[in-house]
Amino acid sequence: MHPTKSTRTQVAIVGAGPAGLFLSHLLHRQGIESVILEHRSREEIEGTIRAGVLEQWVVDLMNDMGLGDRMMREAHFHSGITLRFDRRSHHIDMAELTGGKRVTVYAQHEVIRDLVSARLEDGGTILFGVSDVQFHDLEGKTPHVQFRRGADGPLEELRCDFVAGCDGFHGPSRQAIPAATRTEYQMVYPFGWLGILTEAPPSHPELIYANHERGFALLSTRSPEVQRLYIQVDPKDDIANWSDDRIWSELHRRLEDDSGWTLTEGSIFQKGIIAMRSFVCDPMRHGRLFIAGDAAHIVPPTGAKGLNLAVADVAVLSRALAAYYKSGTTEGLDGYSATCLRRIWKAERFSWSMTTMLHRNEAESPFEQRVHLAELDYLVHSRAAMTALAENYVGLPME
Repeated sequence: MHPTKSTRTQVAIVGAGPAGLFLSHLLHRQGIESVILEHRSREEIEGTIRAGVLEQWVVDLMNDMGLGDRMMREAHFHSGITLRFDRRSHHIDMAELTGGKRVTVYAQHEVIRDLVSARLEDGGTILFGVSDVQFHDLEGKTPHVQFRRGADGPLEELRCDFVAGCDGFHGPSRQAIPAATRTEYQMVYPFGWLGILTEAPPSHPELIYANHERGFALLSTRSPEVQRLYIQVDPKDDIANWSDDRIWSELHRRLEDDSGWTLTEGSIFQKGIIAMRSFVCDPMRHGRLFIAGDAAHIVPPTGAKGLNLAVADVAVLSRALAAYYKSGTTEGLDGYSATCLRRIWKAERFSWSMTTMLHRNEAESPFEQRVHLAELDYLVHSRAAMTALAENYVGLPME
């Protein structure tokens, strides 16, 4: 079937998540045209509530791009975190350990709202609600993407120089890399997170990561009125089995310590269970297709790396594309996958380390479980170990 309409741009971006939106903005600053194709509606991508911890360099980038005004007004800026185990609390002063760097708690969907609004105000093109996305001639000189607007619209064609696959783990971009040429690395964890949003004031000024014999717990925040908390559960459990009273009971037990600190309860208005996995696709390029963000890698949320890795991918890609359009060099494009994967595997290592150290894995022996406690005890009493954690948490330098 032949397309009824054909248009052209320089870079076709599939996916309006953090990776796709940041890439479109970065390219726009270099005078490079792009069109974003997104299968969800604008309301859906802006309304899907997701937590977000931004590394220092991502905050600096948003401010440099003129996109950080609302973030700087509404976000929470954390100079450290608290690790809690054996009913004792230990503060990690990340700012002091890293020369002033900190993290910013600003939900991912809030970032998306800011990026979508600014991109449309700049005259950018984001096509929401597209379907039936297909890739053609990715190994040739005339790549193009076919799609429909809505479920039943006529087939259209977007011709381009390059395609950026920023469409998430379940999108079609990664599948366009031939199976024979890609290697997928995956680890599925035997636990998940039950997350809640509650109308309550903050119980603590910074995040608390708790290792408890009943399972991991995390206290985070959203705003002065809304807090986000998590507990480790079986990923196959039914959320219907978790009444509000049961959730609060577990949170109290897992987060309490001997200091007299108390958790403030509130009305729970959202709750759900997510599974956890680590995943990496290698390579992240096929011909003129480059994949980024969740299309290429997944990290468990314990290390707070997902959004930051997505932005790092497209920062590398945007520089490579700018060099290509400026001088014709393909060095950056050729090295894209290897450059990104070096950072990705470091983030995977950190996220895996935090996850295994803090969670209760019933498949492990009592010996292994005691080793995790010893690891935590060493960590909070070693400046070198705390510095290593802090450096990874606030974000490694961009190459």
